[in-house]
Amino acid sequence: MFSSSILLQILACALYNNWWPMLSALMYVVVPMPCLFFGGGSTQFLISQDGGGWMDAAKFLTGASAVGSIAIPIILRHADLIQTGAMFIEFVSFFIFVCTVMCYHRASLDDEW
Repeated sequence: MFSSSILLQILACALYNNWWPMLSALMYVVVPMPCLFFGGGSTQFLISQDGGGWMDAAKFLTGASAVGSIAIPIILRHADLIQTGAMFIEFVSFFIFVCTVMCYHRASLDDEW
């Protein structure tokens, strides 16, 4: 699933001969970083009610990165740097990426694995 998301990112760039949409692929690297640094590599902290300075900062940075992943294609389209088709391909790519993360989270909750 992650590979198809990256493929759509590349297609959004190659089909419209414009590499600006690859800017949102940078967010795919930034989104899991708070989880790795502040959450101990686990996605459990995202659904916990426990708080603290670092946990709250990690939740905020994860949310801000996720919003940035949606906002970058919209901003690029508004500035006429990309076409509408590339923006929609970026949205589908992000949806597949989110589904991949949700599947990983669900699989990490199961103890049978």
